[in-house]
Amino acid sequence: MRALLLALAIAVPAAAAVPAPEQVKAAWKPSDAQLLDRHGEPLESVRIDMAARRQPWVALADISPSLGRAVMQAEDQRFMEHGGIDFKAVGQAAWDNLLRVGRGGPSRLRGASTITMQLAGLLDPGLAARAAGRSWSQKWDQALAARELEAGWSKQQILEAYLNLASFHGELQGVGAASRGLFGKAPISLDIGESAILASLLRAPGAPGREVARRACALAAELKAASNCATIEWQVEVALSRPGAAFQQPPAQVARQLLDGGSGQRAARSTLDAKLQRFAAATLRRHLAELAERNVGDGAVVVLDNASGEILAYVANTGSKEVDGVAALRQAGSTLKPFLYELAIERGVLHAASLLDDTPVDIPTVGGLYVPQNYDRRYHEVASVRTSLAGSLNIPAVRTLMLTGLERFHERLREVGIASLTEAADFYGYSLALGSADVSLLDLSNAYRTLANGGLQGSVTLRARAPEKQRRALDERGAFIVADILSDRGARSVTFGLRNELATSFWSAVKTGTSKDMRDNWCVGFTDRYTVGVWVGNFDGSPMWDVSGVSGAAPVWRDVMDYLHRDRPGRAPAPPSGVVRQTVAFTPAVEAPRSEWFVRGTETASVELLAPSQRQPKIVYPADSSLIALDPDIPERLQRLRFEAQGEGGLAWVLDGKEVGAAELEAGWAPVPGKHELKLVGRDGRTLASARFEVRGGSQLVSSFSTSSGGSSASSTPARGENSGESER
Repeated sequence: MRALLLALAIAVPAAAAVPAPEQVKAAWKPSDAQLLDRHGEPLESVRIDMAARRQPWVALADISPSLGRAVMQAEDQRFMEHGGIDFKAVGQAAWDNLLRVGRGGPSRLRGASTITMQLAGLLDPGLAARAAGRSWSQKWDQALAARELEAGWSKQQILEAYLNLASFHGELQGVGAASRGLFGKAPISLDIGESAILASLLRAPGAPGREVARRACALAAELKAASNCATIEWQVEVALSRPGAAFQQPPAQVARQLLDGGSGQRAARSTLDAKLQRFAAATLRRHLAELAERNVGDGAVVVLDNASGEILAYVANTGSKEVDGVAALRQAGSTLKPFLYELAIERGVLHAASLLDDTPVDIPTVGGLYVPQNYDRRYHEVASVRTSLAGSLNIPAVRTLMLTGLERFHERLREVGIASLTEAADFYGYSLALGSADVSLLDLSNAYRTLANGGLQGSVTLRARAPEKQRRALDERGAFIVADILSDRGARSVTFGLRNELATSFWSAVKTGTSKDMRDNWCVGFTDRYTVGVWVGNFDGSPMWDVSGVSGAAPVWRDVMDYLHRDRPGRAPAPPSGVVRQTVAFTPAVEAPRSEWFVRGTETASVELLAPSQRQPKIVYPADSSLIALDPDIPERLQRLRFEAQGEGGLAWVLDGKEVGAAELEAGWAPVPGKHELKLVGRDGRTLASARFEVRGGSQLVSSFSTSSGGSSASSTPARGENSGESER
């Protein structure tokens, strides 16, 4: 009876017209959205539909012919001959089912659905097979739809649509997802064994691996394939053990920013450059592999177009983790120093030839003393602003911050786009000069772009846009002078030498930075066209081992810059109006004479260093608010404290209201537990400087101390763990 009803479909027209092949293709939506580069080239994808895994539609010409043969052998051997209904198969099915029922066989009987009928079920959910099987009326409607499909579609179009719409295994829908998800290859590359496996999965997508292998082996034998069962069994085991493994990639950070999963958007064009993106990612991975033995596992790279603010490369990580290293907040290290010196030059507090004190300094703070140190623990007595910035000396930077003011510097960093400074200036303290604040690579790189643009600040973008009106954040003259310092190999050689990864063959300005305990490595710099920022470290915050900015982030920065300027070298910026060049000499000759840039009106031909006796009197040690601990392992009678001061001769010490004698000064003062007040007085008895400090015995030990042979010299240390100069050179 069923065969008779199906046969009647020949003469009965369909109730509704079937869609055209073009309509089916147009309605097909991959489960992943594509991120395109600025030229429309696919870059990466992000999954936005979690119901099923679908790849872009695959044309029949891009599918291995072996899959078509295997599917027709397994599902519809007379596909190329019938008109949608295989009457021979219908008759055979009817006879087989009759015999099964007569023998008390299973209640679920054999069907005779052709590929065309199955496609009809895929196109119309009302005709799809159910767990209990189709009803007689559904079979009838499916047969009618199959006839309509055959009337309007070619056999090639039917097979192509079927292979794209059918479910193969689990969430894998369509040949594109099945081929890549199970075998990690394109459909055109499927061999006969893999084709037999996919064809076997069509009949029972949820079948166990052993059953799939059995069916695939039998199918391969029917196709007279050279593939043996042992190979097929191994292929099934591997494929079904981790279906979809080829798609299991970390979320694409840029794609998630540009694509809205709820909007149905399947592609978005970005400002990224695909070739540059891939080069930067490969360079980062290669260099991190070289640093693996130094406990360096993660990194990030960003490239900005100076003129437009467009992001040309955004490498959030090496591809193995979900952390976005471009947006993550990390300690800035010495990378904030250029903005500090620009502020000092802009305000007329310093010029590039100004000499700064590079001797130990103790700065009283609310939480105790802040004692910065240079990266190499050495001191240069004095250093010019140019040498201090190019060589990344820490103590001169802190002294510069004391001149400009903490509040002003904090405000300036906010003005250049460091949005992560959400706390008040006092929260960061003077260690802000050495980069104790957390910043993102993107914000930091855009701040350097402000320097590259002569002080004009603007936002960055991942989408093409009309030219943005920028605002002035830095003085153009100060920005030019700082950029010139950052490009000066000679000034940089004091710390880094002349040959290093920062020395490009074209004009570039660059700064490195390393945070406390070597947890973060930075290298950020710019040319006239591009700004490149690189961070390396570990996302879990673990320290690196003996890695500086020059050996950590700089090699990646250099390679990316060389790639960007492979056809066009960077050009030095033209000096703006309001700056002049002047030859300057130093007395004494602490630095060689040189030609220096000055803001007009601040130029000088000579910089003279005052002799110690000419400097303003002050107490060098102990600093105000010091906490001094006696060593419990050394008898108190042997411990001594030596006072240090600067200023003209004839100065005297007064401790707790009593003058300290010359003999006691020479031998050192024997510290007495308790609070004390020390004054430095002139010949006329006038107090020139004072400091309050406290001495505590061994049982009250709260700070560290140091001893020397021939008598002990106690010293104070910071009461809290602020950045003490471990920022990069």
